[in-house]
Amino acid sequence: MQNESHTATEETITYSKVKVFFKLTKFTLSALVVFSAIITFFTVADSFTWTQVFAICVGGFLVTAAANGFNQIIEKDLDKLMNRTKQRPIPTGNLTVGTALLVCGIFGVIGTILLWVFTNPLSGIIGFISIILYALVYTPMKRRTPFSVFIGAIPGALPTLIGAIAATEGFGEITFFAVLLFCIQFFWQFPHFWAIAWVSHDDYQRAGFFMLPSKGGRDKSSRSQILVYTLSLFPLALTPFVFNYTGWISATVVSCMGLVFIVQAYNLYRSGTIEDARKLMFGSFIYLPVVQVALMVGSKLLI
Repeated sequence: MQNESHTATEETITYSKVKVFFKLTKFTLSALVVFSAIITFFTVADSFTWTQVFAICVGGFLVTAAANGFNQIIEKDLDKLMNRTKQRPIPTGNLTVGTALLVCGIFGVIGTILLWVFTNPLSGIIGFISIILYALVYTPMKRRTPFSVFIGAIPGALPTLIGAIAATEGFGEITFFAVLLFCIQFFWQFPHFWAIAWVSHDDYQRAGFFMLPSKGGRDKSSRSQILVYTLSLFPLALTPFVFNYTGWISATVVSCMGLVFIVQAYNLYRSGTIEDARKLMFGSFIYLPVVQVALMVGSKLLI
């Protein structure tokens, strides 16, 4: 009875319209995604207009927000089972599914149009594809296989590709440099998401999600794979330097960040504790923006 009362209290929490918007769109996460896109745009672009910057920032945010919102609509019943998600606007009754569908649909359409019209068509197409992959492929796969993280890493890295494509002319072009930047963010997501999954494993279990690489959960196989992917990220992050897109200084910054990231992954491999997983998780939040900024500065100044 005590648990039922506690649940009822949580379900009747009332949010302001602004807070509903923030929670539905995962505002902070969406803003970080836009940061990756715009930094990559500046990394690749030889010149730019503020209209392009506006389209990437606003269009990229709306596309990401739409994907996050559709994810919450699909998982509305599962969100009630997890402590980390049960206070989202749909489970708490602050937002109806119909309204959420309408809002996310509008966001997705406007975001795609902004990218298509004010950067180039290929950016808009990739933005739309990212919504489909995240909402309709990654989301349902989370309850079926640990491979879902691999699938989810594709739309998770597409904002980087969108930013790079937006810097090209005409219909849009996927350059070799764009592929390298995409791959860096793609591989970064494995230690990042698996660290989160290690910390929140018990919560994910309540909803039947397979978020760690091994079905055994917090086992040695999961620890080994986290370490292997973190090690793989180290040489991959240096490929822009290898192919003369950046210089020694940016390569040194990238190398230092990579070594710190590897040490954190090794500590988790050795201990298997939630504390070390949490350190790796926070380390991942620092690693990506620092590396992306270093690559941007390095590509412009060749330092």
